[in-house]
Amino acid sequence: MRTHVLYAREPRWREVAERAEELIGSPGFTPVKSEGRTLAGVLRLPDGDAVFIKRSARTSWLHAVLMPIVGSPALRALKGAALLDAAGIPHPSPLAAAETVGRGTGHVSYLVSEALLDGDTLSRFALGPGQIKGRDARRRRRILDDVARQVRRFHDARLYTRDLQETNVMVADDQGQGFRVWFLDLEDFRRLRRVGWQQRARNLIHLDRSIGRFLCRAARLAFLYAYLGGKPERADARRIVRELLVLRAQMERRHVRRAGGSTLATTHPPRTEASGVDSVRG
Repeated sequence: MRTHVLYAREPRWREVAERAEELIGSPGFTPVKSEGRTLAGVLRLPDGDAVFIKRSARTSWLHAVLMPIVGSPALRALKGAALLDAAGIPHPSPLAAAETVGRGTGHVSYLVSEALLDGDTLSRFALGPGQIKGRDARRRRRILDDVARQVRRFHDARLYTRDLQETNVMVADDQGQGFRVWFLDLEDFRRLRRVGWQQRARNLIHLDRSIGRFLCRAARLAFLYAYLGGKPERADARRIVRELLVLRAQMERRHVRRAGGSTLATTHPPRTEASGVDSVRG
């Protein structure tokens, strides 16, 4: 196995990429995500700086076969960052990327990027410690409006992601001027000839499922209207919500079939009331 550096902004970041596996096991590394083939966290460097490292490992022979074709997660993240840069969409800037290679097949890839220490994931930022800030409905509405506008911006720039959920959206205060919004998981972004309503709706549904655990129906509908650029006429609003419901049901049925008949796992507890795209009232 050998390490191949795909990109390094500076020599110091090349060294971090080359030593990524060692550094992940050091006391300076604090993991924030560990699931499946992914381990990610913040690394504190001896000089006091901090970077974010994401380690992606293949978990099956199919991943190993496809990696030379579709590219490693680190390589795809570099491409995704370039797409977002071109569209002016905020994201953590890559500092270095590397992959370990054996017998011509990538096995593990590493992405080193800037650490967004001032921000937090959408739900944690919106709710605050002990969910105290979540009681401020106007603040929460401003946050959601800013996020919705940024989602609309990257769609209008013909960008699409397969993994839009609230844990992949970072938010921070912007010195009293509103809120800063960044998008994570850069490897899932791609550019299409046109981002049609089906693709837009899928992203909105995925995001709605993940924000549903901390937002009421009215707030989730407000997010949809902010994305659309304003509340449509009542008939149009009902039509849009019906279309989203149909697509959501189709997505859930496909998920159940792929899961072998198990129910669709959600990131929020079942709700007794209709919520978000579940209904609309005049």
